[in-house]
Amino acid sequence: MLKIKHTGLWKNRKGLIMTKKLFYNGDILTLEDELYAEAVLVEDGKIKAVGKKEELTNQNEDAEMIDLEGKTLMPSFIDAHSHFFGYANSKLQVSLEDAVDFDDIANRIKTFIEKNNVPEGVWINANNFDYNTLAEKTYPRIDFLDEVVPNNPLIISNKSGHNGLVNSLGMKELGITIDTPDPEGGVIFKENGKLNGYLEENAFINNVQRVPMSSTEDIMKAVLEAQNDYASYGITTMQEGMVVPLLADLLAYMAHSGMMKIDYIAYVDIREREKIFEKLQGCINEYKNHFKIGGFKTFLDGSPQGRTAYMRTDYQGEEGYRAYPVMSGEELEGLIEIALKENMQILAHCNGDAAVAQYLEQYKKAKENLNTDNDIRPVIVHAQLMGLDQLPEVKKLGMIPSFFVAHVYHWGNIHVQNFGLQRASQISPAKAALDLGIKFTFHQDAPVIEPNMLETIWIACNRKMKDGTVLGEEQRIPVLAAIEAVTKNAAYQYFEEDIKGTIKENKLADLVILDKNPLKVDVDDIRNIKVVETFKEGNSIYKA
Repeated sequence: MLKIKHTGLWKNRKGLIMTKKLFYNGDILTLEDELYAEAVLVEDGKIKAVGKKEELTNQNEDAEMIDLEGKTLMPSFIDAHSHFFGYANSKLQVSLEDAVDFDDIANRIKTFIEKNNVPEGVWINANNFDYNTLAEKTYPRIDFLDEVVPNNPLIISNKSGHNGLVNSLGMKELGITIDTPDPEGGVIFKENGKLNGYLEENAFINNVQRVPMSSTEDIMKAVLEAQNDYASYGITTMQEGMVVPLLADLLAYMAHSGMMKIDYIAYVDIREREKIFEKLQGCINEYKNHFKIGGFKTFLDGSPQGRTAYMRTDYQGEEGYRAYPVMSGEELEGLIEIALKENMQILAHCNGDAAVAQYLEQYKKAKENLNTDNDIRPVIVHAQLMGLDQLPEVKKLGMIPSFFVAHVYHWGNIHVQNFGLQRASQISPAKAALDLGIKFTFHQDAPVIEPNMLETIWIACNRKMKDGTVLGEEQRIPVLAAIEAVTKNAAYQYFEEDIKGTIKENKLADLVILDKNPLKVDVDDIRNIKVVETFKEGNSIYKA
């Protein structure tokens, strides 16, 4: 190789510029047994050496010297579960984030139509709707929606992604009438002998996928913007939590175009795997331009704040109501057997403890039926209301809970209303899992909330609700454990623990610089820490 003296730049045989960087003079948090290091040498996208500053400097005088100036260098964050494409697509939709009442919703939608000169007949998409935050404490009915948007089909997605609203033109476009039967695992709501506009679980999920998307050009611009957002949060590996056939062509384009600078791991709707695999050959369990298929995804229930999480006990105020499963145990068992036979990881959306029980039982049966010891590291996505009594079986089966722990802050009060204080205090039981030696991860389920890892760490460590009240003090975890959940544990979840998650020789140089060390500030200050710079394989992909 040709050395360009003192610049840290190298040319390989193909003439490509390679970088050689030496980080020093800060808290270098390795997350290995030796928690801190003086210096880290990065070369050709990998961590070349970890050790003493003087020694590494003397041996690498040609490296670019990066003075951390007292800041903190650590492994970059790994997104254990989100819907990246949904996050990108939300940038092309009406945001109802923090809407205060029906009038606020109406004004935002009308402004969007006027600002973007949306022609009559074109679908209007709105997102991040949450009736729990509205003054009316309920959702607007179809007559209201028709008045706000009389000339366009309209669909409004709840923040959870599990339910939403459709106006009359939208219902007509989707072929939903008063006589349309409820799908399995979903409800089409009716009042006074007519549709009221509300669709729940599979009634919504199955139909939102049928709504036409924006132009490819607009979508790709949104994808690039969203990717930069993830990088700004210190993330270098992100997830597509549910690939449906509609997305396959777009993902294939993204995989072949080379537009991704962050690792993007997608999980395929297991029922549609053959259609999707056909279009994404060459990406199954191996990266192509930072994109790969990591396994399968399915849903077992809904959302706790929407009162559709499948529970073993009654919801508060509704005697006998425990919500419902999305599928039968027999069907789930068959899907798990497919994953085991194909040696593909499976992620199952489970919020309620009854859904978790179904997953545990059917996974165990499937393994017994096949007499297999395949370790596919099945993931329990969200695991909000997993019972403490279920954790030993989770450990025994080698399952990985990925907790949506940020619910404590964002919807803690709603959980108290839905389940009572005692039960709500045990949502996302991270400390109980930690005590049992279970590897768990954290996520934000973007676009449900922003993929803000530092906020999530802060929530996991203090478990404060928005009013400052602590919800489940006994489930607080140490800061280091919270950091590991979004770094080394997340790498393990993806079967990538050998290349990501810690600062160690020969691992990828996926790194983030923070302005403060989360292990050395007051716990309450963690969410105020800033991402200074993010590196993917040694290359800077974000700088504040």
